[in-house]
Amino acid sequence: MRKFATVLTGAAFGCAMLVSCSAHNSQPQVTGAPPANAVAASSQGHVVSVAPYPAYVTTNRMTRIEARANIGNWMGHGRNWGEDRFSPLDQINDGNVGDLGLAWFDDLQTMRGVQATPLVIDGVLYNESIYNIVTAYDARTGEKLWTYDPEVAPEWSRLACCGPSSRGIAAWNGKIIIGALDGRLIAVDARTGEEVWTTQTFSTDGLLGAYSITGAPRVYDGKVVIGNGGADYGVRGFVAAFDAETGAQLWKFYTVPGNPADGPDGEASDSAMEIALPTWHGDWWKYGGGGTAWDAFAYDPDLNLVYIGTGNGSPHMWSIRSEGKGDNLFLCSIVAVDATSGEYKWHYQMVPEEDWDYTCTQPMMTADLEIGGRMRQVIMQAPKNGFFYVIDRATGELISAETYVSQNTWASRIDLETGRPVLQPGAHNTGTPHLMNPSWLAAHTWHPMAYSPDTGLVYLSAQEQGDVYAAMDPEEFAFVRHRSNSGQDRRSQPELRAQLMEQARAEEKGYLLAWNPVTQSEAWRVTYRVPGSGGVLATAGNLVVQGTIDKTLAIYAADTGAKLWEMDIDQAPVAGPITYMVDGVQYIAVNAGWGGSPVYNLGPFSTSTAKLLVFRLGASGVELPPQPPPSDLPRPPWLTASEDQVERGRELYGENCARCHGPNAVGGMKDLRWMTAETRAQFNAIVLEGLFADRGMIGFANVLDEEEAAAIHAFLIARANEDYADAAHP
Repeated sequence: MRKFATVLTGAAFGCAMLVSCSAHNSQPQVTGAPPANAVAASSQGHVVSVAPYPAYVTTNRMTRIEARANIGNWMGHGRNWGEDRFSPLDQINDGNVGDLGLAWFDDLQTMRGVQATPLVIDGVLYNESIYNIVTAYDARTGEKLWTYDPEVAPEWSRLACCGPSSRGIAAWNGKIIIGALDGRLIAVDARTGEEVWTTQTFSTDGLLGAYSITGAPRVYDGKVVIGNGGADYGVRGFVAAFDAETGAQLWKFYTVPGNPADGPDGEASDSAMEIALPTWHGDWWKYGGGGTAWDAFAYDPDLNLVYIGTGNGSPHMWSIRSEGKGDNLFLCSIVAVDATSGEYKWHYQMVPEEDWDYTCTQPMMTADLEIGGRMRQVIMQAPKNGFFYVIDRATGELISAETYVSQNTWASRIDLETGRPVLQPGAHNTGTPHLMNPSWLAAHTWHPMAYSPDTGLVYLSAQEQGDVYAAMDPEEFAFVRHRSNSGQDRRSQPELRAQLMEQARAEEKGYLLAWNPVTQSEAWRVTYRVPGSGGVLATAGNLVVQGTIDKTLAIYAADTGAKLWEMDIDQAPVAGPITYMVDGVQYIAVNAGWGGSPVYNLGPFSTSTAKLLVFRLGASGVELPPQPPPSDLPRPPWLTASEDQVERGRELYGENCARCHGPNAVGGMKDLRWMTAETRAQFNAIVLEGLFADRGMIGFANVLDEEEAAAIHAFLIARANEDYADAAHP
């Protein structure tokens, strides 16, 4: 039974929709093009516009989002369809940001990562927490209007790659659109939170049951576009579009080919699969192939193109997936399709021969840049592989690409004639362990980036985190449903692995990077102690806003990187901040809930519960509750298991646990090296039986037995003993 609670409706809800969109004008302005009877007079005699209904998002408003009437809203995931996350609001600016204070907050009552970008439409803030629970608030006061819980089953926190978080929601014509973790696409009434329609976007049976949705849906001219995740677990990636009014499917585009014996799919991607099929070899379709489009989209309404960023291969190892042959289209690519029909228009593949769990599902944005003396319509992306790409968004032509990290063991450069990477010697995986940087941990991961037309700079959360790679013998590979089927060998040459991991930890970096996409050069950077800082917002107030791994919200000068303001919030936000204006007052909002960002050198890391935080100039008197005191680091038990058992545990941990708990058992959302004696005594009950299911840790009895759980525990004890002396006495 789906739950919703209507707290404020009717006239009261409409009152929350009085909007001002003038950056320096405290008097309300018209907010769109609603019917004439929606216009009323304020108590000061100024004309105020009330939208005809909540979440009044239309093609007209989105294509006129820079108009004075609309700039105070945040109506889409990246604010506009080009996803540049730049706001023209400048009431909060580099001259007064020091007066910023906490206006209101809502405790989301979870310790899990909260990754969603909120929406604000006509004075109402819509937000999504874990398990796709959506709440509407009065954007001025934080008063709750309604909450909708789709009741996603708790086991999806394990069945999905990276936990029960989502990166956001969409709004269209009076409806809030939710892409639920379990594959449901749900529309709820923006006034009441009542369900309007629901559509299941993928099957939950058989191989297809490994899909999940963690990205934000987008709505382009009445079409809801959504991808999915699951490449690590073995699926065939696809993107689909649905009618925003009814939920009916309009088109479907597969990103990798299926079994050639089955013939064409009868979908919009059929012509594209004719291009892709010759680039694959072996029996890849038995493992899905991957290529899931789990987050990155953009749209150009003039060109009528939807841009899709695709993901890694399944399995990860090229030698297993495709016999070490072929480019494997459309893995790690940008694919442009017709928004109306879903038909293929062009593609550019960043990572041919994908062998490294690289994805091109990182944020994309469109812009018009003067390059080489002429204006170019471009799409920009900084994917996992450490290169920043500028591409002609009409044709797919590569304009430029340069690495933005200090070392790149994958490729030395991108050949502008062929568009292909020039791989470093030894980049492809063999049976010998080697260090890759960037690794699957990414030079830039899903965290939103921003582009300011005022400075001409792109701002992103960059990092350098290497990891040890080695390919398993293809004859030894065994596919297991709902397990990370990487094809990596995680057991061989442990001494070499230890040396390489020590090097990776020593070289780990994290920084906020300002990048000039025209000159392909760094403008400035802000260095953090370790990676893990969050998404970015840029504004016309010469501001860049970012949540930091130091458990603060920080604001920098967009032109120089000088720190202008910072507040301790007892959390490390990873979500993208937003800004909006209601009744002539500008606000900044962010979800603060850290998770899903493994960090080697973070050490014991305690935070408060996740919260939605909202700030404005001159706010005072609102204080966050104190952070719980840190616990002492427990002394691990002595290791009594055999080396073979530990090495078996290392392999099982890498396939089942590393995504949430960090590579080599370092960092993650819960560092398992430092379990208490009580937790260790309950280890099998937690891992196999789901003792902590209410915390998101569902049992693994369907993929692990007691012997395998014991091997994982032995590996964790070994890792704790290896690191205890330094960790306990920093």
